[in-house]
Amino acid sequence: MIRRQTRRLQAVFLIADVVASWVALAAAFLIRFESVWPTPKGRQSFDDYAVLLPVIALLWPVVFYFHRLYQIRRDRSMIDEALAVVVAVALGTILLVGLLSFWRTFSFNRPLLVVFLILDILLVGAVRFAIHRYLEIVWASGVGVRRALIVGAGHTGKALADKLLDHPATGLKPIGFADDDPIKRADDYRGLSVVGTTREVRELLGRHDVDTVFLALPVEAHRTMLRILQDVGNEMIDIRFVPDVFQFVTFKAGVEDFDGLPVINLTQMPLEGWNSLVKRSMDVVLSGLGLAALAVLYPLIALAIWIEDRGPVFYAQERMGLDGRLFRMLKFRSMRVDAEESGAQWARENDPRRTRVGAFLRKTSLDELPQLINVFLGDMSLVGPRPERPEFVHEFKEKFPQYMLRHRVRSGITGWAQVHGWRGNTSLSKRIEYDLYYIENWSVGLDVKILWLTLRWGFTHKNAY
Repeated sequence: MIRRQTRRLQAVFLIADVVASWVALAAAFLIRFESVWPTPKGRQSFDDYAVLLPVIALLWPVVFYFHRLYQIRRDRSMIDEALAVVVAVALGTILLVGLLSFWRTFSFNRPLLVVFLILDILLVGAVRFAIHRYLEIVWASGVGVRRALIVGAGHTGKALADKLLDHPATGLKPIGFADDDPIKRADDYRGLSVVGTTREVRELLGRHDVDTVFLALPVEAHRTMLRILQDVGNEMIDIRFVPDVFQFVTFKAGVEDFDGLPVINLTQMPLEGWNSLVKRSMDVVLSGLGLAALAVLYPLIALAIWIEDRGPVFYAQERMGLDGRLFRMLKFRSMRVDAEESGAQWARENDPRRTRVGAFLRKTSLDELPQLINVFLGDMSLVGPRPERPEFVHEFKEKFPQYMLRHRVRSGITGWAQVHGWRGNTSLSKRIEYDLYYIENWSVGLDVKILWLTLRWGFTHKNAY
């Protein structure tokens, strides 16, 4: 039932996106050819552009899907969704222009496509905002909401209650718990109380007008679950089972079908399959453009480093990346040649090992620019957890059990932790927390946001030393 409700909402957003884009195309045509805008030679008819309507209907949902715009999530802010819409519409328009380059029988008006891009972003964003507001009003009034009973008031049951209360988009409203523990029966959790015991589940269905039952008992209570299933299995209600495996979940869990056998994946990540291809493609294109754009700056930095002490310009340091593989990370040398004669050391503020040029490079993060080469070659990504030296990794993974999860994706030049100030000699646990959030919630829009924040204020920071 939850899946059915989610699919309905996804269909609403998909249809709204396509219709808004069609309206944007028609409005762009009117502005270009029916307004005070000077009309170009060879007036065109809207029939010439009608061929784009089915293309948009097919292309836009695909692009929006890969930008996670059809994931029904209440924890995503409208700002993040608006950014995702901008990126998705821009990419869709670029792909559309690419397809039009093969359409030799007709020349589409370029200013019209620019106007379409702007109008489409505004209309899709406005329609999505209106839908969100309407759904919030409807769900707040209780219309279309189904009542749910949670069997089990332990950790799993409370976690489920949090999800249902924080995500009313599911259309489910928890009315309380059923549990046999006297201590739990005396508690009140977020306005929800224990309304009966597990033996009273059948009576509770009619007493509280319950539509859905969630079994959220611990694994050792399997006999109780079987008894409840026998009691209510013939009732006209939805029964859902929530496995008590939260303590083993590292990333988002998902159910996979293996030849009819349901298998729970406890380490499911968004950065797999097509998403991984999209991210890698973006890395190759942007790193290539970055290397070309900085072609003039690189020799100047190299010359300044060489003039100071006649030492090597680059410093290749061994780091641990994707799946624990080691690679040589490139940097402009910012410290003395003999800086690590006594072994690997953590950089610190006002580090005496820095050269004069190196102090400036580290403060402005310009010493990191050669890592664009690592990105282009596939050792790193533009955005991701910062790679660490193997010596430190072996130390950190003993202190922080989740530390190695950072290596499930490519390391990055910048990351979610870095743009929030967790860089240099700062809290490692906070860095891990932010890195895991990034891995679990990855999207192209999030990568663009991090790159923008890096360009805006990430190069110079008080912890950049």
